Amino acid sequence: MNPSQLFNSFLEEGQILTDKALEQRYHHIWHMDEPLKALCVLLPKNTEQVSKIMKVCYQNDLPVVTHGGLTNLVGSTETIGNEVVISTERLNRIEEIDKASRTITVQSGVILENIHNATEEEGLLFPLNFGARGSAQIGGIVSTNAGGLRVLKYGMTRQLVLGLEAVTVEGTVISSMKKIIKDNSAYDLKQLFIGSEGTLGIITKVILKLEELPKSRNAAFIGFDNYDAVVTFLKYCDSKLAGKLSGFELIWKNSYVQMTSVNESVRPPLPYDYNYYVLIESLGGNQFNDQNEFQNLLEQALEEELILDAVMANSQSDVEWFFRIREDVNNLVDFMEHDQHFDISLPIPYIGSYIEERYNSLRKIKGVNQVYAFGHVADGNIHFMVGKSNLSTELKKRIDHCIYDGLQKIGGSVSAEHGIGLHKKDYLHLCRNEEEINLMRLLKTTMDPKGLLNPRKIL
Repeated sequence: MNPSQLFNSFLEEGQILTDKALEQRYHHIWHMDEPLKALCVLLPKNTEQVSKIMKVCYQNDLPVVTHGGLTNLVGSTETIGNEVVISTERLNRIEEIDKASRTITVQSGVILENIHNATEEEGLLFPLNFGARGSAQIGGIVSTNAGGLRVLKYGMTRQLVLGLEAVTVEGTVISSMKKIIKDNSAYDLKQLFIGSEGTLGIITKVILKLEELPKSRNAAFIGFDNYDAVVTFLKYCDSKLAGKLSGFELIWKNSYVQMTSVNESVRPPLPYDYNYYVLIESLGGNQFNDQNEFQNLLEQALEEELILDAVMANSQSDVEWFFRIREDVNNLVDFMEHDQHFDISLPIPYIGSYIEERYNSLRKIKGVNQVYAFGHVADGNIHFMVGKSNLSTELKKRIDHCIYDGLQKIGGSVSAEHGIGLHKKDYLHLCRNEEEINLMRLLKTTMDPKGLLNPRKIL
């Protein structure tokens, strides 16, 4: 029997994709030229169907990989051909927006940008925000505990999830769907599924915490000559803006030059005269007052020589222009022969020297053509993008070790927000000790004794 026939009794014909239909599928939006390898792709419409799928897979020892928006960068959705792929694209209903509780209940296949649009229509804000918001689905976002541009003010995804529903490997539905913020009734089981990349269960529904929609949004680009001045200005902004500071993005000079020299839509707000460029954002309740406060902060910082130069957004279209520069990494990737991405986390005081050392070391590696760095400096998260001339395993490992090998000594992490997946599991020991990894293995074995959920990933 073809494995796909096991699901005919409860899925419609259009919910089961096999053979030639798989040629139109892929495992990542940046690898659409590579057809998906899988036994079949299943398109469930609700939690009940996901549960039935998992019961069949468990009884027949079929490995399962979950596909959402396919924007991950660590191989979490890669397959080798013997897996059943569950796509959450039809789990796309926004079930409820509760204005009194300030929550939104959504199925796991809802795209982040659709959540933004729906909540803003109700005068509310789901603050999680990053460049792939037009493709990324909330199930994948939760399963990787994504971060983004506003972690400084609102925290990671984990801090924004109030309730969660997931299906275990044997098909049991675990429903922790509560709208309450405080609940200390024993173990918080939803945390097992947040950040576990589909290796412990399949997320089917979540309740997300919302905020009141800000009435003001201000942004500016600022120039610096040294990293210590960046850190000083971060503390300065945080104290002067009294909780309104929502974003503090750092871009190294060569990255800024490349990001702003590609086309007119991303022209440079500041000249190429500085070593570091910071994009700051504040959100508040009164546009007139907040804009004056923001402008006064910049003027005072210039007078006190805390910063070298600044340009403030004069309109919301300017704000969008500023963030388009930071978010459109295609302006870097499109000019690389081959690319390698990194998402590291390290204590803020070490960032300047650590990144400078990596820049110098990477440029000495034969086969490395470009090195770019930028990131969420306020939460210690820096992204590296390395352009290289070939896809050899030897070159990849040399680059990996150059980026990762110093992190353990300073208490850093090989993954700040992208997860571990397939690509980083060989380096997990650099940021987790033996006892932690052993406990993770015990948890995985307990919750997935046959190893069917997203096999080969993380551990």
